[in-house]
Amino acid sequence: GKCTDAPDAWCYVNKDSGCKDIIEFNGQFLSTSPCKSKHVQKEERKETTTTTTTTNTTECTMSSPVIISPSSQHTASLIFLHGLGDTGHGWASSLAAIRPSHVKIICPTADKMPVTLNSGYRMPSWFDLFSLDPAGQEDEAGIKAAAKLINSLIAEEIKSGVPSDRIMIGGFSQGGALALYTALHSEHRLGGVLALSCWAPLHKQLGQAILTNKDAPFLQAHGDCDPVVPYKWGQMTSQMLKGVLTKHVFRTYQGLGHSSNAQEMDDAKDFILECLP
Repeated sequence: GKCTDAPDAWCYVNKDSGCKDIIEFNGQFLSTSPCKSKHVQKEERKETTTTTTTTNTTECTMSSPVIISPSSQHTASLIFLHGLGDTGHGWASSLAAIRPSHVKIICPTADKMPVTLNSGYRMPSWFDLFSLDPAGQEDEAGIKAAAKLINSLIAEEIKSGVPSDRIMIGGFSQGGALALYTALHSEHRLGGVLALSCWAPLHKQLGQAILTNKDAPFLQAHGDCDPVVPYKWGQMTSQMLKGVLTKHVFRTYQGLGHSSNAQEMDDAKDFILECLP
């Protein structure tokens, strides 16, 4: 089953003791230690509809997002994107626990698609993945179609009356990668970007970016024991982004794998409040 410690990975599940034993990614055993993440209780799914965005070569679809309504007057929004194989429910509860009362949380779920890296297995994915090599082939059409979809969510929030600079986007792993790409190429001036355990897709095209958000706050966070998205990828991404962004911060969490921990979530809480006071 899917491992909540590493949403981009899979693990063997003991139905009596829960998610533990062996974490597997792309057919390779990465760990024999128990999953150490806080298992988030899934919220009951509501009936969903499907939104479709189409480009000339790629169709990107998304189920209706999980929405956590603000508990006070709605003045800001956070759109957060899950990792490969996960759903919007995977992060909704954790984010609801740290968001300010005036912030609406929007956690969309990517449509299922065959993922080349996982031998064509169908799972929720924002775009296809071909390799674990930073210089390897990338799904350019899929990445751009997914970014267009996230921009449409931003536009919906703006239409509802929330200024673009009161909207943050963020994500974990593949979702964090998409959040970075969207922010770097969006025409909307955002309030901030939260990028967890991820990398910058299509990084060679960064010079072509609009960079509307070059002065927006970016918090990039990564565990130094990440076996799925290697820590060195996070470092390389940070070095590249620091060259074009004025408010980029990179934080390292010692001993953290492809997951989050209490310190990272506390830092995310402070960052959200700083960006959306």
